[in-house]
Amino acid sequence: MTNTALEKRSKISTQIDLDKDGVQHGHLIIPHSRNDSPWGSLLMPLSVFKNGEGPTVLLTGGNHGDEYEGPIALIKLIQSLEIDKVKGRVIILPALNYPAVKAGTRLSPLDGGNMNRSFPGDADGTITQMIADFVQRFILTRVDAVVDIHAGGKIMSFLPTAVIHNLPDPDHMERTLAAARAFGAPNCLVLEELDAAGMLDTAVEEMGKIFISTELGGGGSNRPETVRIAETGIHDVLVHLGILDEAPKGPGKTRFLGTPAEAFVIADKTGLFEFTAELGERVEKGHIVARIYDLDNPTAAPAEYRAPCDGIVIHRHLMGQINRGDCLAVMGQETDNFS
Repeated sequence: MTNTALEKRSKISTQIDLDKDGVQHGHLIIPHSRNDSPWGSLLMPLSVFKNGEGPTVLLTGGNHGDEYEGPIALIKLIQSLEIDKVKGRVIILPALNYPAVKAGTRLSPLDGGNMNRSFPGDADGTITQMIADFVQRFILTRVDAVVDIHAGGKIMSFLPTAVIHNLPDPDHMERTLAAARAFGAPNCLVLEELDAAGMLDTAVEEMGKIFISTELGGGGSNRPETVRIAETGIHDVLVHLGILDEAPKGPGKTRFLGTPAEAFVIADKTGLFEFTAELGERVEKGHIVARIYDLDNPTAAPAEYRAPCDGIVIHRHLMGQINRGDCLAVMGQETDNFS
């Protein structure tokens, strides 16, 4: 794929030929006219490893710019992956929302775009929409599977987990479950999204392809454990797909969790936030998981938030203050339907 080949189809160009054998490191060249560079561009990293026929996988990090396990794990993979061990093709975008990753923010500072609510994108839209359009039309159409590494960012904290969705087609679901088992995170959440429109997940799943995501920790940083889960999971999915002929590195044991209809606990107050349960803790319905205090009325009793069901605390709001309407906790329930 060359600049010339893309000129009529996207404002984004690249010198990388996605269909050529070998190792290629380069960029998506995204036009970005601004005060200090009228004919400027953003150079968004892209690497492709292709060795003959075989499956194709897209690996992405930085879908949100304050989630770091993905970019770190994928930069390490770019530096270590040996082409002669690859059978098929590995496409790597370590910073899917490149402007957001550069700024360390969840959303793009250039247009406020949430990459994971921007698919299928718009070739004539904002920078976020242009990136989504390019990925949708020129990359997703080539792949068999996508692994998109997320974490909690600055605001949320998660029990380290892989994430998949409950898919209506049994074959599609079984292929996705098999890949999730191969990823081997300590937990795998079969998530019912509050709003799936515009997500990369949805774009891939609507094509009938395998999609694995994660939520690895949070706090706007990373930990050795969560980076290791990302690295090992990516490697073992490549083994599972037949792209790498190696032994898996992970433990191969995953606890599957579902989200009941009442799983999301939403704050209806604004104030100082006290979380009273630990991530991973088993709690019974009615157990107090959080309190919100009114700083301007310190004699008032705090608002108490209770577990809506028996289950495991898999997510919590991380910051010490919370706003009305924010999600303060999510509950998961172990399931044997996907074991």
